[in-house]
Amino acid sequence: QLQLVESGGGSVQPGGSRRLSCTASGFNFDDYIIGWFRQAPGKEREGILCISRLGGGTTYADSVKGRFTVTRDNSKNTVYLQMDGLKPEDTGVYFCAASSAAGITLIQTRCVSDTEYSYWGQGTQVTVSS
Repeated sequence: QLQLVESGGGSVQPGGSRRLSCTASGFNFDDYIIGWFRQAPGKEREGILCISRLGGGTTYADSVKGRFTVTRDNSKNTVYLQMDGLKPEDTGVYFCAASSAAGITLIQTRCVSDTEYSYWGQGTQVTVSS
């Protein structure tokens, strides 16, 4: 059974850092592009970045560029989201998702579009507050 599980959420002060993990099981992990999305209270889900199958290509939304970094370790079936310089507006539930679509890391609009992704984790809450 294909499964994505996010972990690492919690509370952090503005300016702080947090690392999230997305661990996969039940499928060939390196066949899939992984994206991260977030949803703030009362707002639509927002795509923030994606990483290519082997990790060599990444694309970031402008809202997180320069502050967030995504990496993956295919030997551990895990993608990591390092979040630095966190702001209150980064608060939300963070989801990882898997896509088998080709080339979406090269096109930002597709990378951050939830319609490109077939499998989703349950999400982990990140709260940025003083």
